Amino acid sequence: MSSDSFQVLKSTLRYLSYWYEQDNVEEISINRPDEIWLRLRGRRAHPWACQQDKNLSRTYLTDIMHIIANTFELPFDPEQGSPTVYATLPGDHRFTGIAGKNVMYDNEDLTGGIAMCVRVHSDDVKFGLGDYGLKSGERLQKLNKLKEVENPEDPYERLILSIKRGDHILVSGATATGKTTFLNNLLTILDSHKRVITIEDTRELIVPHPNHVHLVLSRTEQTNTMTYPKLIDLVVRFTPDAIIGGEISTANAGALWELMGSGHDNCFATIHAENSEAAYKAFTDRILHCYPTIDREKTIAEMHDKLRVVQINRQGNIRAVTEVT
Repeated sequence: MSSDSFQVLKSTLRYLSYWYEQDNVEEISINRPDEIWLRLRGRRAHPWACQQDKNLSRTYLTDIMHIIANTFELPFDPEQGSPTVYATLPGDHRFTGIAGKNVMYDNEDLTGGIAMCVRVHSDDVKFGLGDYGLKSGERLQKLNKLKEVENPEDPYERLILSIKRGDHILVSGATATGKTTFLNNLLTILDSHKRVITIEDTRELIVPHPNHVHLVLSRTEQTNTMTYPKLIDLVVRFTPDAIIGGEISTANAGALWELMGSGHDNCFATIHAENSEAAYKAFTDRILHCYPTIDREKTIAEMHDKLRVVQINRQGNIRAVTEVT
């Protein structure tokens, strides 16, 4: 990087770096122009804090993406090439950004949007093993005590407990059984402080959480080089507390299953199937389209352990949940 390029980059980043260079910030996320989410250091019940900043306009955020890409000679073309940019900013801060139609702010947005995240680099060696709860002679901490609670017999209570403790949930049913509507209802139960990332081929999910990003990978209108494997890399760098997928297809099944095994809580999706066992098999068979070497029976068994199925059936105008595994 030339000194001139470095100075241009630092000057362009001044409004953004104002936020990520503050002492108590470990990460910043931008989901839309004019606002920024700060992930604060320390033991806080809800670490994300939102601030309004008119300097973070759409024009400014677009300039950041182009200048970072040009500075590091990275391919960036949201329309026909790569819509993402990954780079290490001055100060060794890790930047991730995406622009274009793969980001949608609302259902009427036809031009796409911009989302970005900066993970702050820190040389603070004072944050030692004890800060992770690892101390000589002491037992390891158990952070999510709900994972030790036995599943209730009552299906309603079983589902509510699953949502609160971070289980993965697959909403299954035939066409017109109301799977997406039911999934949208589940989102209203999910902790409102969570950071939610959605992955869809068509925008259908309604996310009430203020800290959220909608990612779209259209089956019919995709013109750039974004793929589901690339989407996995992007999502994990965006630090989600919950990942909500749309309908599982042969294209996205492998990516969603991989995300369910990546250590994140609350991965939700929908699938076409007539009962819970058929849902596990259908999910696995869709994964096999892209990953034909996986062990089918082993994957189905893993799904029984990791994934709760809510089965919805329909008779006439009556829709009903018939299974909660």
